[in-house]
Amino acid sequence: MIGLGTLINAAAIVAGGVLGRLFGRRLTQRFQDTLNKACGVSVLFIGIGGALEGMLSLQDGALVSGQSMLIVGCLTLGALLGEWIDLEDRFERFGEWLKQKTGNEGERGFVDAFVTASLTVCIGAMAVVGAIEDGLFGDYSILATKAVLDLIIILVMSCSMGKGCAFSAIPVVILQGTVTLLARFVRPVMTEAALANLSLIGSILIFCVGLNLVWGRRVRVANLLPSIVLAVIAAFLPFGG
Repeated sequence: MIGLGTLINAAAIVAGGVLGRLFGRRLTQRFQDTLNKACGVSVLFIGIGGALEGMLSLQDGALVSGQSMLIVGCLTLGALLGEWIDLEDRFERFGEWLKQKTGNEGERGFVDAFVTASLTVCIGAMAVVGAIEDGLFGDYSILATKAVLDLIIILVMSCSMGKGCAFSAIPVVILQGTVTLLARFVRPVMTEAALANLSLIGSILIFCVGLNLVWGRRVRVANLLPSIVLAVIAAFLPFGG
């Protein structure tokens, strides 16, 4: 069944949110704060690992760093586009709408939890590649693996941030479902170079999510999302592949 991978992924996120919320209620505020920082540090290192994998290569027995121009160009132009569109504000308004429609007006950190969790589980090459494989061949193995990872991440986040994390299943369904439906059109664009660029910039954005978890909302990560699209486009330019 085409699209099953996204449904499994969304169900895992909801399950993680419910379990995390049930477990989190048993924790005092001190435990929740520490758990939130631990989650943030984990996300930081996930982002660092992915970024280093994309930047470092082995040449003549030595590690060589590259892709600096790609990072600077994509993030700078992406930030300008994102601020112009103001994706962060649109994300937050959608979160506020969800908060009202689901009867969670009393949930103090609902919007912040929704935005942070959504950015964490939506950014990355696994979501795109898995959705393409699901759409073309009905192979949901990549998305099933992602579902397990997302369940753990959302479970931990929900313990400290609240039930808003569970609603990150909605943008996951929208994003991955769209890629699955358009898989035949998206696949030719997702070359090896394009996926490498997407993974690199996506990992840097995940690192920024970790920064916000540890030190508070300091980076408007949603407004950096156009950087991912620019990274894919850059793969088809003479200097970006």
